[in-house]
Amino acid sequence: MAPAAAALHNARVLAPADQRLLFDLVREAIRRRGDGRAPPPLPQGRPALQAVLGLFVTLRRGEDLRGCVGHALGRMPLAEAARALAVSAARDHRFAPVGPDEVDALTVELSLLSPLARARLDEVEVGRHGVVVRCGDRSGLLLPQVARERGWDARTLVEHACRKAGLLPDAWQADGARLSTFTCEAYADPPRATAG
Repeated sequence: MAPAAAALHNARVLAPADQRLLFDLVREAIRRRGDGRAPPPLPQGRPALQAVLGLFVTLRRGEDLRGCVGHALGRMPLAEAARALAVSAARDHRFAPVGPDEVDALTVELSLLSPLARARLDEVEVGRHGVVVRCGDRSGLLLPQVARERGWDARTLVEHACRKAGLLPDAWQADGARLSTFTCEAYADPPRATAG
């Protein structure tokens, strides 16, 4: 793990100033993309925002999911990933695109993932662990908060990860399948205004 990522995971918390920079960056990236403008510049001089971690960006309007996109494994520095994933989440194919006028009405959630660890079903702790099921070229990931929000037990969580991957619910037990867990630090920025 890179030094910035290790420091962030050892601290287990993203400083409030870094959170604010990321949330501002996410909202501005969505707004600019919707207006057809160039992406906002990345914040400088913040070591925690250079960490290369798995990250998911989730957008909600009230109780409604508007987009959720991410990577289980870090591919780029945190700020750069947040900016790119925000735009992808705002264009999540499952929903109508988020418009620039909707940005301030959204709750933005950032989930920073720990490295994946291979696990058995009896090692999955509901509410603490997210899961990834990989079988062949298919994979499905569910964040820790999903099981908690829906009242699922560990087996149900893993079965839904299989379904998300387009697999049968018991595919995690197949030869060659891999069940992994991770933890995450989740941060939420509530709506900043009520949009029409």
